[in-house]
Amino acid sequence: MVKNSYCIIMAGGVGARFWPQSRKTMPKQFLDILGTGKSFIRSTFERFLPIVPAENFLVVTNRNYKDLVLQHIPELSEEQILCEPIGRNTAPCIAYAAYSLLKRNPNARMIVTPSDHLVLNEVDFHAIIRECLDFAVENNALMTVGIQPNRPETGYGYIQKSNNDTISRVKCFTEKPNLELAQTFVECGEFFWNSGIFIWTAEAIVKAFERYLPEHHTLFLNASPALGTEQEAEAIEQVFSE
Repeated sequence: MVKNSYCIIMAGGVGARFWPQSRKTMPKQFLDILGTGKSFIRSTFERFLPIVPAENFLVVTNRNYKDLVLQHIPELSEEQILCEPIGRNTAPCIAYAAYSLLKRNPNARMIVTPSDHLVLNEVDFHAIIRECLDFAVENNALMTVGIQPNRPETGYGYIQKSNNDTISRVKCFTEKPNLELAQTFVECGEFFWNSGIFIWTAEAIVKAFERYLPEHHTLFLNASPALGTEQEAEAIEQVFSE
């Protein structure tokens, strides 16, 4: 199953929260802010290498950062960098990767991750990701990974679980609550921070786009014949403009 596992690194952000260290010409994913000797994006790549072979990584980023990505992850080929002409947030980023992967490998299993996480216990982290991959395939599920909150944080999204099982249905999402609501979430024990890490098959997420975001689905479906060809950049320019 390893050959069907892919890691999608979302690396198109401008890193506004880390200004002035992070700037549009050198956003935070390319910086060694923690003093580890590695940039965030390099650490992200190495974190998932025990699970996904290097040839099965895709990085979705702004086209202005393509050369930076290749500098920080020279193991990747140019074909593994999906260049957005303009940032349109998470859904189009994931869609670009999903429709590209579905064309390359209809059996693809996707791990979608931000490029700027810090993970200290990678052994447990790998076990969680592998468990999610198995569950997503066996149950045709769309999965997200939650983080146990240790404070009322207003800058994160929250996931409410339905039960106390390790893998639980999501009851609801709440994006960036005010301080009072965040305090309630932490105290009640039913909420996790939304890590922004998602696991599913390419087929399952494309079907979800078709059902819940039909306009996105139509745009990317129409562009699919051009994906992986010399016409890809022009087709994606059209998609993102709309």
